[in-house]
Amino acid sequence: MNPQELSMNANRLVAFLQKPASEFTKADIISFIRQNDIKMVNFMYPAGDGRLKTLNFIITNEEYLDTILTCGERVDGSSLFSFIGAGSSDLYAIPRFRTAFVDPFAEIPTLSMLCSYFNKDGQPLESAPEYTLHKACKAFTDVTGMKFQAMGELEYYVIVPQEDYKDFEATDQKGYHESGPYAKFNDFRTECMSYIAQTGGQIKYGHSEVGNFTLNGYIYEQNEIEFLPVDAEEAADQLMIAKWVIRNLGYQYGYNVTFAPKITAGKAGSGLHVHMRFTKDGKNQMLTNGELSETARKAIAGMMELAPAITAFGNTNPTSYFRLVPHQEAPTNVCWGDRNRSVLVRVPLGWSAKTDMCVLANPLEKESHFDTAQKQTVEMRSPDGSAELYLLLAGLAVACRHGFEIPNALEIAEKTYVSVNIHKKENEEKLKSLAQLPDSCEASADCLEKQRKVFEAHDVFSPGMIDGILANLRSYKDKTLRADLEGKTEEMLALVKKYFHCG
Repeated sequence: MNPQELSMNANRLVAFLQKPASEFTKADIISFIRQNDIKMVNFMYPAGDGRLKTLNFIITNEEYLDTILTCGERVDGSSLFSFIGAGSSDLYAIPRFRTAFVDPFAEIPTLSMLCSYFNKDGQPLESAPEYTLHKACKAFTDVTGMKFQAMGELEYYVIVPQEDYKDFEATDQKGYHESGPYAKFNDFRTECMSYIAQTGGQIKYGHSEVGNFTLNGYIYEQNEIEFLPVDAEEAADQLMIAKWVIRNLGYQYGYNVTFAPKITAGKAGSGLHVHMRFTKDGKNQMLTNGELSETARKAIAGMMELAPAITAFGNTNPTSYFRLVPHQEAPTNVCWGDRNRSVLVRVPLGWSAKTDMCVLANPLEKESHFDTAQKQTVEMRSPDGSAELYLLLAGLAVACRHGFEIPNALEIAEKTYVSVNIHKKENEEKLKSLAQLPDSCEASADCLEKQRKVFEAHDVFSPGMIDGILANLRSYKDKTLRADLEGKTEEMLALVKKYFHCG
């Protein structure tokens, strides 16, 4: 970062210390706390339920501050993760200085940091979500020589009483990129974006989404905040904190906010699409001469092979599988394509045209010769807001790595490619040849069990973690639930209510 970029950064620590977050040291943290009258420090860490947990420290002297920053603190692992027994439950939570931000909600000036888990021997906890992602990214780099980068599309609904917003009623299910006053929560979204940026989130843009309807006296409005591609470990941290920000700000305003995959019958649910790209020496490897590269197609093949098992990390409760149904802009078939929202993995429009569109739109400009290849990604469309973010990105890193380890990757990519909407009548035969995503948590568990060795390879996912995920998914006993509740709207809505605040 140059000095101007540092000064304009929304994260107060970056602007104050004049260095990128990746270079923060303990001395930097202490200096910022001392010079900015910070009174408290929060440790935050993800638990097995997918939510951030918080431990508060009141800072009364520098010696104690140095102690907690150096040594971290003990936490009860058995209360955080189902796979840890009470008999050996103590874990260490150690802060990662690069994640530090000033809490935008705290009345008392507070600095917050995400933590990593360590075991009794002072080693990273093998089954910790953030360490699993770290191992997955390292294995990807070891095998391919590239960095695995990702970004998420965070979709959510804001729900409020209809009587408070009577005028300029929005068009049902037509909320995509709607402006005010028809979209009621653009200001809320932009305030969320501002707070997320203050916590270090690298945001691409925000907008209102398709879902927009009224039901039983309430307005339901869907919004999305999309991030910029960064190293996958950082991407997971940013998404985790962003969900925390959106919920907290919604709570302050008295709004009900949900990331749930299913909202009600016949309306768009919320996904959590993940874009990926691979870089080497700072260069995006997704294109070759303006066409999708062999590198990208191998990674896609890996995702085609492991997609059914990835639902175990990205679609983690029964309502996830009420979203993954045909004709809802959510995938059900294991296939990929260009600019096609009916597929599982989409290759978005990628600025590969040979024209300078900026000059065409603005005749006074000179040609910029901007390298648009950096913008190309591929997008996995099956995950939703129930996802365990670190494990989802770890699973995707494993799948993309797998594409470089199987000899027939390019053949698999060719066989699973579709050029148009897969649900059209002329594609019936093609549809029959494609694998299907699972239709329940139990089916997802079966898929993961069949392919678990790939996820355990390179010591990425620990066997104990896989066992815990399988047990949790099977505990729902939902193998026939989608069929059982067909046409039973009230029973389905009761299920939606139960998991309304998942992840």
